Amino acid sequence: METDPSRALGPTQRPVPEFPEPEPLAEHGPARIVAVCNQKGGVGKTTTTINLGAALAECGRRVLLVDFDPQGALSVGLGKGDPRQLDLTIHNLLLERDTEWEDIVIETGVDGMDLLPSNIDLSGAEVQLVHEVGREYILQSALKSAVAHYDYILIDCQPSLGLLTINALAAAEGVLIPLECEYFAMRGVALLMETIEKVQGRINPDLVIDGVLGTMYDSRTLHTREVLGRIVEAFGEKVFHTVINRTVRFPDATVAGEPITFFDPNSMGANAYRSLAREVLVRWAEME
Repeated sequence: METDPSRALGPTQRPVPEFPEPEPLAEHGPARIVAVCNQKGGVGKTTTTINLGAALAECGRRVLLVDFDPQGALSVGLGKGDPRQLDLTIHNLLLERDTEWEDIVIETGVDGMDLLPSNIDLSGAEVQLVHEVGREYILQSALKSAVAHYDYILIDCQPSLGLLTINALAAAEGVLIPLECEYFAMRGVALLMETIEKVQGRINPDLVIDGVLGTMYDSRTLHTREVLGRIVEAFGEKVFHTVINRTVRFPDATVAGEPITFFDPNSMGANAYRSLAREVLVRWAEME
């Protein structure tokens, strides 16, 4: 991904490359599995999973979202009502041998984007999985037959570094790290990087960091500009050129149960996630 030094500097104070419109695909699959991960809550993991997924689907990609958080925020954010009312969720897929991903998958209302939902039952899975043989690979095994049907599988991880998150990292080829442009969020990421390195060393040597995404950015405040600068210092080219600005339109879209690209298609937030989709597609193509 080459940058022209004469191009205008973006929020990360680097020249912003041109990200071309993606070419249509002649066929779909196998999917790249990406864990959207950060052990700190409230940094934009679920917002990023929903809206990046919708933007990729808008580009003609087939996307499967996996709600891997017992709070079920991803399912709620896609207008699926009270997750506790769901008969079958990712919990059943993990722990019941006769349950297949096709039994629990539901449509999201976005063409080309499906969902494996979750609810509070998943919190019990962590305890039950402790006694399973190969417990770190249960999710990988559960998703194996879904890979052929999609181009990308995005896993929305819970805000912890427990066994569920380890399962997501074991199943994934890449990690996308949303990082709030705020000092305390920056401090906590060292523990996540340590966990990723352990997973790479012991469980999944092919795991790579796809990128670090600055979220809740506000160019008007010196603090967020300084924190974004520190993120670039720490992670270099791993930091996406696209940043996600702080805006009330994201919570409004969540209440409506729609991605921002549907709820307010011409908003700054919708265009930011479209830009991120183009950027990750270029980055993923370079990794192949």
